[in-house]
Amino acid sequence: MKRFFCLFICCVMLSGCGVYDFTGVNTTAESYQVNFFQNNAPIVEPGLDILFTNTLQDLILNQTNLQLVTDNGDLIYEGEITEYRIAPMSATADQRAAQNRLTIGVRVRFTNTDNEEENFERTFSFFYDYPASTQLVTVRDAAYEEIFERITQDIFNASLANW
Repeated sequence: MKRFFCLFICCVMLSGCGVYDFTGVNTTAESYQVNFFQNNAPIVEPGLDILFTNTLQDLILNQTNLQLVTDNGDLIYEGEITEYRIAPMSATADQRAAQNRLTIGVRVRFTNTDNEEENFERTFSFFYDYPASTQLVTVRDAAYEEIFERITQDIFNASLANW
C-alpha cells in the first residue's frame, strides 16, 4: 500500500509537467518545416536566402528532437528577408567613416498547428560592424555567420523556448 501511494504521488506530480527536452522546449510537436525565405530586401545578395533558410533548419534540427519535413509540419516557419543594409556607423576626425554596419532583417511567420495561440508574425534583425577600410566581401562569411546565429536563435527562443 505504501508503494502504491508513493507511485501515485509521483504520477500526480509528473502529470503536471509538459513535454520538455534538454533545451527547455515545451511542445508536443513532432515535426517542423522551414519554407524558403525569399530575399525581398531592396539590396538582393545572391545566395543569402538559401543560406538563411538552411541555417534556420539546422539550428532547430540541432537543438530539438523534432523531425524536419517538407510539408504538413506541426510547426511551420516561413517569411522573407526584408532588410540588407550597409551604413556608416562612426566617423574619424576628418569626417570619414571609421566603421560600417551590415544589418539584415527577416520577417517570420510562425505557425503552430497544435496551438494557434503561439502563432506570430515578427521581424528579427541583427548587425555586424566592420572597419570602413575593409571590403565587405572579406568579412562577409563571418558577418553572415554572426548575424544568422543571433537571428535564428531569437526565432527559436520566440517560437519554442516560451517558458
